[in-house]
Amino acid sequence: MSTSTQFVSSTIEETLGAGERLAAGLKAGDIVQLKGDLGTGKTHFVKGAARFFGIPEEEVQSPTFSIIHEYPGRIPLYHVDAYRLNRPEEALEFGLEEYLYGDGICLIEWPEKIASLLPGSSLVVEFTHIDQNKRQITIHWQD
Repeated sequence: MSTSTQFVSSTIEETLGAGERLAAGLKAGDIVQLKGDLGTGKTHFVKGAARFFGIPEEEVQSPTFSIIHEYPGRIPLYHVDAYRLNRPEEALEFGLEEYLYGDGICLIEWPEKIASLLPGSSLVVEFTHIDQNKRQITIHWQD
């Protein structure tokens, strides 16, 4: 049986804080799937995780056009955005496997685009709009 944690974020700072708190429990080799519509806070969540690892949040940008950004920190963060991919194999051309099985933590936006490439178990963070300023964030393990 899978358990989940849910909470509501009403500000960017709350979303940053949620990412930072989640990062405190992550270790090298972890994969975090970030699911949600455009504008729900996925990149801000990554900025919060980066902040925990000593990476200035202003350095973290959405990798929509480059697909993968690598941020060195106490543990490297690999920020993947699969939004523009048309097929999973395109991610392999960008070296995705090196990041999935590397020495860092892989945070993946739009993971459903590359689901067939992802290992069996990962942490899933789902972002849902409640209204213009509020998002529900749900965190659970997926086996």
